[in-house]
Amino acid sequence: MSELILYAILFVLLIGHCLLAGKMYRAVHEDLSLSLQEKNAWKLKALIFPAYFWGQYKKK
Repeated sequence: MSELILYAILFVLLIGHCLLAGKMYRAVHEDLSLSLQEKNAWKLKALIFPAYFWGQYKKK
């Protein structure tokens, strides 16, 4: 039973990670002030730690 709970928690974390990365992708893609290289750099960062870099992107 504990294994099932662990898998459920991991699944929720993975879904959250994907949704936040997708949200950041859309925001970066729509930002016309960024160059292509900057957009690609932010998108790559979104794949690694989307919650941390979303905050960094919003500060910028």
